[in-house]
Amino acid sequence: MKRIRWGVLSTAKIAREKVIPAMQRGKRCTITALASRNLVRAQSVSMRLGISNAYGTYEALLSDPDVDAIYNPLPNHLHVPWSIRALEAGKHVLCEKPIGLDADDARRLKDAAAAHPRLKVMEAFMYRIHPQWQKARALVQEGAIGEPRTIHSFFSYFNVDPDNVRNRADIGGGALMDIGCYCISVARFIFEAEPERVLGKMDLDPGFGTDRLTFGMLDFGDRSATFTCGTQLARHQRVQISGSSGRIEIEIPFNAPPHRRCKLFLQQEQVETISVPRTNQYTLQGDLFAESVLDDKPVPTPLDDAVANMKALDAIRTSAMEGRWISL
Repeated sequence: MKRIRWGVLSTAKIAREKVIPAMQRGKRCTITALASRNLVRAQSVSMRLGISNAYGTYEALLSDPDVDAIYNPLPNHLHVPWSIRALEAGKHVLCEKPIGLDADDARRLKDAAAAHPRLKVMEAFMYRIHPQWQKARALVQEGAIGEPRTIHSFFSYFNVDPDNVRNRADIGGGALMDIGCYCISVARFIFEAEPERVLGKMDLDPGFGTDRLTFGMLDFGDRSATFTCGTQLARHQRVQISGSSGRIEIEIPFNAPPHRRCKLFLQQEQVETISVPRTNQYTLQGDLFAESVLDDKPVPTPLDDAVANMKALDAIRTSAMEGRWISL
């Protein structure tokens, strides 16, 4: 079976602890190279993860002819610049969320991708590929909860490390960018529509300058979505999708555990627990992207979706600053 040869830009925690090990278990992926700005660190992580090639610069990895595709888990402000450089080097790109710092940033990547039409580019919203979300969307489409009316998402963790990139306002940190992007993506994914207007409210950390708590409302006309995300709250996540005759609740919507089955709760006249197969969403994401490359077919999530998600993020941020509804 053909495989895509991957290079990873940086030794980011999500890469070395979650994404790389998961993709190494895939049927269509081989991790052949890893780069860091520190060669010794790149060599240490590569040795531990069984990766054959280590580079002390990102440029060196992009020059490797044995790398077909790049996984980009760099800090948010480096997503677009290095993804564009990867395209220019002839590499396919899977880039972590959020795709950029704002919608203009996302459009720059979209334009660059259009200039390289044979190359695939995708934002790594891995949750959409997980069977629990495929099942939830199918239930809504089948009318299992009647007319879908409202969605509420909650996503939080506690992190006050001043050196953590999530607490750096100058490079795109904060709750909205890091985890609020999931909540907005979920509403758009389930409703299969874009919000007409949004309202946002933020509480900023006085030292970091990042939003440590953000609340948002998305108006889809006859439907709505609300969300709360925070970086200084007890760890929790949950999504509820409510309709005219039923409700779906997703127990662990975003960080779906790979070691056990995930559960959805479908409430109609009674509550039914729906269990989905145990799987690793990062493995699935890597293989599906690789299949898009090998079979020359569209990626699961196109860049148009990434731009639209960033537009909603931008509008929430503007609303929080100006204290009013923002139309999209």
